[in-house]
Amino acid sequence: MAKLCYHPDLLQRYPNLCGGIILASGMQNQPTPPELLEAFQVEQRLVLGRIGDTPLSEIPSLSAWRGAFRGFGVEPTKYRSAAEALLRRLTKKGDIPSINALVDTYNLVSIRYVVPMAAFDTRHLNGSLTIRFADGTEWFTAHDEPEAAHPEPGEVIFVDDTGLIFARRWCWKQSLQSTTGLDTTAAIITVEAHHSEARQDVEHAMADLLGLLSKYVGGSYQPEILGPGRPCRSI
Repeated sequence: MAKLCYHPDLLQRYPNLCGGIILASGMQNQPTPPELLEAFQVEQRLVLGRIGDTPLSEIPSLSAWRGAFRGFGVEPTKYRSAAEALLRRLTKKGDIPSINALVDTYNLVSIRYVVPMAAFDTRHLNGSLTIRFADGTEWFTAHDEPEAAHPEPGEVIFVDDTGLIFARRWCWKQSLQSTTGLDTTAAIITVEAHHSEARQDVEHAMADLLGLLSKYVGGSYQPEILGPGRPCRSI
């Protein structure tokens, strides 16, 4: 049976990890409807107001992710977690572009709780998906680069049984094969955190996300929280 697992070596180094995992099926993604777009834009304004002049590096959840990146040898101001990248765009440019209903729902919730989220289309997934340290033999194709590349040994990756990488540097960039679109019907959605209130924020973020997905995307969703006490789930 295929599983999604955090590797024991990863959990030993990151014992505070809280990983929310949602299995999604039967989705009917669509261009973002006006009601959702308005909610996303309102959330962006609220988040800008809450952040004010606070440096992103001082927000506890983002600070914890910076520490996690340093823990596997990555400079977090060069490679930013997905949540920090979104908020950096928001604070620098004043807005986050709308993409589609699926992406906008999790981006809305991501900036609300300041935790990185991702949705991995599962059509190219072979076997299990493991979050582990790379050995450097795996391969990754970015959506904006023509050729596949190998990861740096020791960086955190999402990888299937064939060595196909779904995400590099933990929550920095997804692969071409894992990117969702309007034709995506099945996906693995992640909500992850390391900070002191990680469990509470992940639970609330998952609840909000499930409500939005049910309303705007449809389908069936199976949420579960993983971490050191429960490293795996069936997929």
